[in-house]
Amino acid sequence: MKALLKTLAMSAIAFGVATSAAVAVKAQEISIIAVTHGQASDPFWSIVKNGMMQAAKDSNIKVDYRAPETFDMVAMGQLIEAAVNQHPAGIVISNPDPDALGPAIEKAVAAGIPVISMNSGIAAQEKLGIRLHVGQDETPAGIKVGAKLKSLGLKHVLCVNQEVGNAALDQRCAGTEKGFEGGKVTVLPTTADPAEIEAKIQAALTSDPSIDVVLGLSAPLVGERAVAVVEKMGVADKVKVASYDLSANFLQAVADGKALFAVDQQPYLQGYLPVTFLALNARYGTIPAGNVPSGPSFVEKDTAASVIEKSSKGIR
Repeated sequence: MKALLKTLAMSAIAFGVATSAAVAVKAQEISIIAVTHGQASDPFWSIVKNGMMQAAKDSNIKVDYRAPETFDMVAMGQLIEAAVNQHPAGIVISNPDPDALGPAIEKAVAAGIPVISMNSGIAAQEKLGIRLHVGQDETPAGIKVGAKLKSLGLKHVLCVNQEVGNAALDQRCAGTEKGFEGGKVTVLPTTADPAEIEAKIQAALTSDPSIDVVLGLSAPLVGERAVAVVEKMGVADKVKVASYDLSANFLQAVADGKALFAVDQQPYLQGYLPVTFLALNARYGTIPAGNVPSGPSFVEKDTAASVIEKSSKGIR
């Protein structure tokens, strides 16, 4: 009898170990693919990826981050279709051009793969069958930015767009114009090349002295360049600088009074939350019933210093 009980106990222990191992393997089998229009080498998107990787670690799943080499909607659509063919537990996408990316997204939805959009594309979320969106609604955010600049007594905004055609960035400038009621907003198209950005900002300020604020749509790409140009030209007393998004250097400029404010849309959350939601959905069938706004919030001189350390670590 004792021998039988011992055998049963050993079997139970073995079964428990095997079951635990099976659960662990099953957890590791949950795979999520993220396809964004921004490369992980980009300062902003590196924060998004950091959030995704931390969520993967916390949820004990696998996340594969993919992006085209440049802002290329054809290539991005192909990446989404390739992800669909792998049948992951979920797909996270940014959606800067819903018309171009819509067919690929609809293939994922038709295949029964839950899709969450982040960062851009909130207006197309329901139409395309996307479960929910995590991000900043850019037009209302722009309106708030325009109203804030207007309240500071500014008259002419130079809105520098480094990625024309990205619906989210276009909406930022358009929203700023709506909120800047009675003032003037000039959109300055450029690329992401720092030298071109500086040259174009300097040329615009030189040709139109009525411009009294330069608004960047990316702190590391445009905001920092704008601060440098204004200082180099010696017009800091007449031309102010503000920017969407954060970087340690731009936040330092805000803390030092060289820039007015930064607009935080919390890219870390934009990466972390969709992965977490899809992991929970894969395991338990749970998912939020609505969109999650991650911004905007304003980081100004009195709060910038406290955010700098986290920004330098790729979290803010």
